[in-house]
Amino acid sequence: MKTKPYSKIAGLYDILDLPFEHFRYKPLRAKVFEGLEGGLLDAGVGTGRNFPYYPEGSNITAIDLSPAMLKRAHRRREKLGIAAQLHQMNVLDTDFPDNSFDAIVSTFLFCVLSAEHQQPALEELRRLCRPNGCIRILEYSISQKPLRRSIMKLWAPWARLAYGAEFDRNTEQYLEAAGLRLTNKKFLYKDTIKLLTIQPI
Repeated sequence: MKTKPYSKIAGLYDILDLPFEHFRYKPLRAKVFEGLEGGLLDAGVGTGRNFPYYPEGSNITAIDLSPAMLKRAHRRREKLGIAAQLHQMNVLDTDFPDNSFDAIVSTFLFCVLSAEHQQPALEELRRLCRPNGCIRILEYSISQKPLRRSIMKLWAPWARLAYGAEFDRNTEQYLEAAGLRLTNKKFLYKDTIKLLTIQPI
């Protein structure tokens, strides 16, 4: 995995993403964390956009591979007074023991993972998730509506250049091989942003 795109864009990330955050992502983030409690891992914390939605009383750990993004997350944590432990780690190979977390959340991380890294990342999350815990993944999906699909394809080169992201990763196809099962799939924004709820098999 490479941090180069985010090293370059970290200083402008929140500004570039502001319209999407304000008009699209905010209500979705709240739904991702609904009903979660206990030890929670935020995998791919970025600049800390999830901080306001962490469940009260939970023990939060957050990781990201990019030092530049984590630097901004540290600033946001201090500003908001969020009690979360931040670590620079690769989601493919973390330092945590097996069965460390009751729940794991990943918002838009799998959009930036290449096809070859999808299954290894899922296997690592499975290792970290307690047997009765859950994993929630919020990610983009290429629209099936012709006009919306065409617009997304026009945006795709920019998303790839700026963020290393793709709209059509289709993470579900790797679940079974990673020892996971899909318990719920729900579109939270049109047919382009979906929430996958997953559990260890």
